[in-house]
Amino acid sequence: MKTCAKLALAACFLFLCAAISQGKEQRVKMGDLPPAVQATVKGQSKGATVRGLSKEVEHGETTYEVELTVNGHGKDVSMDENGQVVEVEEEVPIDTIPAAAKAAIEKGASGGKIMKVESVTHGSTVVAYEAQVNKAGKHSEVRVDSEGKPAPEED
Repeated sequence: MKTCAKLALAACFLFLCAAISQGKEQRVKMGDLPPAVQATVKGQSKGATVRGLSKEVEHGETTYEVELTVNGHGKDVSMDENGQVVEVEEEVPIDTIPAAAKAAIEKGASGGKIMKVESVTHGSTVVAYEAQVNKAGKHSEVRVDSEGKPAPEED
């Protein structure tokens, strides 16, 4: 193989490795978090059990996530590098969500079992409801807004 071809192949391999690692969630410990993120985690986890901490770099943006159990249900809080909460995903009973969202989730899950439903909040606004569905042993997700319309996936 000629040197130029080897260099091109090596460059493609490095680019592929970088692309694969982009957006990969990495488990971290409390001591690995920036001080502002540690403070937010401590505040968000009062009265809860911390199940895990992670860091993710995607499109040059770093986010941190704390996975919690609060009063027996799951709650994931995502923060930026400054400790600002950017998203909260919290498990909710399906009967507590808007009727249109519930109907759309049940329709999307027809023939399957709804395993759990989460509200997705940005700021103080619920932007979506996500349902984990098991149909014939296959897992899928139904994501709708409060009106029952399909809600776009986040990056």
